[in-house]
Amino acid sequence: MLNLSLLIWFTVLAGVAVFWWHSDLVKNEALKLAGAHCQRLGLQLLDQSMVIKGVFPVRDETGGVCLRRKYRFEFSSTGQVRYQGLIVMIGRRPRQIELEPHVLPDSGDTDSIGHSVD
Repeated sequence: MLNLSLLIWFTVLAGVAVFWWHSDLVKNEALKLAGAHCQRLGLQLLDQSMVIKGVFPVRDETGGVCLRRKYRFEFSSTGQVRYQGLIVMIGRRPRQIELEPHVLPDSGDTDSIGHSVD
């Protein structure tokens, strides 16, 4: 026979499972966005991993409550040095991507900060 405490435990476990599943979807989306951002800039996303740095409840643009997640990732511009980046997700949407100052990849006729030299 199902009693009330067992029903509460099943509800809690189901809630944790749904939260974990949704968090994994957001993390995979953040990984995809960070990879695309690095590729656009000629950088290499390292280890194909994201490390969560915080989860906070916030209001989105419609006034609803959702979670803001911050993820750290590592990238390289030359293949020799690791740099850190940060991506902030509001719900499943990216809010910002920040990259540590890094050496720009050598792309031919550029000076030390990446401007074209004519």
